[in-house]
Amino acid sequence: MILKRWLVGLPLKTKEAAHERLSKRLALAVFSSDALSSVAYATEEILLVLTLAGTAMVGYSIPLSLSIIGLLIILTMSYRQIIFEYPEGGGAYIVGKSNLGEWPGLVAAAALMIDYVLTVAVSVAAGMAALTSAVPALLPHREALCVAAILLVTVVNLRGVRESGQIFAVPTYIFIATIAAMLGVGAVQILFGHAVRVEPLPSMAPAEPLTLFLLLRAFSSGCTALTGVEVISNGVSAFKKPEPKNAAFTMIGMAAILGTMFIGISAMAYYFGIVPKGDETVVSQIAHATFGTGPLYFLVQASTMVILILAANSSFNGFPRLASILARDSYMPHQMSMMGDRLVFSNGVIILGVFSCLLIVLFNGDTHALIPLYAVGVFLSFTISQAGMVKRWLVKKGPHWEKKLLVNGIGAVTTAIATLIIASTKFAHGAWIVIVLIPLLITFFRAIRSHYKAVSEQVALSRGHRPPMPRRNIVVLPIGGVNRAVIRAVDYARSRSGDIRAVLVDVDPEETARVEIQWAQWGCGVPLTVLPSPYRSVLSSLLDYLEQVLQKDQECWVTVVIPEILPARWWQNILHNQRAFMLKGALLFKDRVILTDVPYHLTR
Repeated sequence: MILKRWLVGLPLKTKEAAHERLSKRLALAVFSSDALSSVAYATEEILLVLTLAGTAMVGYSIPLSLSIIGLLIILTMSYRQIIFEYPEGGGAYIVGKSNLGEWPGLVAAAALMIDYVLTVAVSVAAGMAALTSAVPALLPHREALCVAAILLVTVVNLRGVRESGQIFAVPTYIFIATIAAMLGVGAVQILFGHAVRVEPLPSMAPAEPLTLFLLLRAFSSGCTALTGVEVISNGVSAFKKPEPKNAAFTMIGMAAILGTMFIGISAMAYYFGIVPKGDETVVSQIAHATFGTGPLYFLVQASTMVILILAANSSFNGFPRLASILARDSYMPHQMSMMGDRLVFSNGVIILGVFSCLLIVLFNGDTHALIPLYAVGVFLSFTISQAGMVKRWLVKKGPHWEKKLLVNGIGAVTTAIATLIIASTKFAHGAWIVIVLIPLLITFFRAIRSHYKAVSEQVALSRGHRPPMPRRNIVVLPIGGVNRAVIRAVDYARSRSGDIRAVLVDVDPEETARVEIQWAQWGCGVPLTVLPSPYRSVLSSLLDYLEQVLQKDQECWVTVVIPEILPARWWQNILHNQRAFMLKGALLFKDRVILTDVPYHLTR
C-alpha cells in the first residue's frame, strides 16, 4: 500500500473530478502526442517502400506526403463535426453504434482497441530507435528499454489525467520547438545555398519495379502519420468547459502542427537526398545535415525519443475511456467502467500496459516489424465513423446539414479507399493479423454481453412473485480437532438459528476417539457425526455428506461454518494445511450452500 501511494499518489475525492479536466494547452500534450510523434517515422516508412524501386524514386515521397496532408484536412473537418455532435465522447464506436447499428459499432471498437495497443508498442519502439541511433551501444538492449518505458508511462497515467498532462506537456512542446527549429534552419540553409546534401549510398539495383501497387503501398505506409487524430474526439469529456469548443480548437491546432512538420520532414529528406539506413533514422540524418553533431542534434534526438515514448500517452487516455464506454454497454467487464483512486480508469490503463509489453516482446521491439500491423484498424474506424455521420445527417438533417453531409461524405469515401489500400498492400506483411483479431474481439464483446444479459434475466424479480423461502437451515461445522478456533466457530454457529451438526472425518481411529472424548466435554451439546474415509480423503467425504443432506431435503439451506486459524505473519501460512481454503473453493459453486468463515487470529 505504501509503494502504491508513493508511485500513484494519494486518492482523490469524487468532487475533485472537475479540477482534473484539461485545458487546451495540456490537452494538446495528452491527446496529440501520438499524432504529432508519428512524423518521426511516417516519412521514413514512405521512403523504405520507394527505395525498393531504387533511390532515384524517392522524389515520389513529396506528392504522396501532400496526398496524406489532404486526407488529414478531410479527417480534421470530419472529426470536428463529430466532436460537436457527440460531446460525451466515444468516437467511432458511439457514432457507428447509434447510427449504423451494433455490428458496425463493435467493429469500430475492436479496430480502435487493437490500434491503441499497437500505438503504444510502435511509439515506444520508434522512440528507442531514436535513442539507439544516437547511442548505438544500446541497440542490443532495445527490447528491455521498451518494456521499461511502457511501465514508466503506465505508472504516470495511474497518477491521473491532469498530472500526466503536466508531466508530458514540457517534452511535447520541446519536441515541437526542436523540429520547428530543425526545419527552419534547414530552410534557411537551402534558401542561402549553405545546405550540404547527404552523401548518397552506393547505387543498388532496384528490388522491385515502380508500379502503382508500390506507390499505393508507400502511401499506406505514410498513412501512419494520421493515426491518433481521432483520440481527441474520444476524450471530449476530459476537457474543461465548454468541452466541444475546446476539443475542436485543440484538434485544429494539432492538425496544423502535424501537417507542417510532416511535409517539412518529407521535403527536407528529399532535398538532402536522404534514404533510410538500418542504424539511423531519417529524422536523425536530417538533424545531422542541419546541425552537424553538436548539442542541437542531440536535443533533436532526445526530444524525438521522449515524444515517441510519450506518444503512448494518447492511447493510455483513449483505450481506458473506450473500454469504460464498452463496459457501460456490457461489452466489457463492468470493472472497466470504474474509476480508480486517482479518478482514472485504472483497470484499462493496466491492461493496456500489459498487452503493449507482450507485443514488444513478441516483435522484439522492432518498429518496422510492427508498422505493417498499424493503421489498418484506425482507418477502418475512420470509415465507420464517417459513414455513421453521413446517415445521421440524412436522418436528422438540421441547420446546414447539406454542408455537413458533404464533409462527412468525402471523409467516408476517402477513408474507405485508404482502408482498402492499407489492407491490401499490407495484408501479406502482417495486416492479416489485425483483420483476424477484429472478429475475435467482436466475439469476445458479444460473449460478455450475453453473459451479463443471462445474469440479468436470472436474478431479476418478477412482479408479484417472490422467490420461495427455504423451510429450514442446516448448519454443518467441519472439525479436525477440538481447540479454541473450533470452539469459537461453535459459539458462532449456536448464535444462528437452525439444526447444528458437527462433522469429523475419520482418517485415524485413535485420533478420532480422542476428539470424540474432547467433544463430549467442549461441544456444548452439538451432536458430532463421524464420517468414514477408507481412502483418508477428508474433502471428498465432506462433500459426499453435504450432497446427501441436500438431496434429502430439496428445500433447505446448508450453512457450512468453517473454523480457520490465521497466522500472525504471511509467510507462516505455508506451515499450515490449506484444508479450509480447499473446502471453500469446492463449496463456493454449490447451490443452496452458504459459506461462513470464522477466523481465529494468532498473535505470534
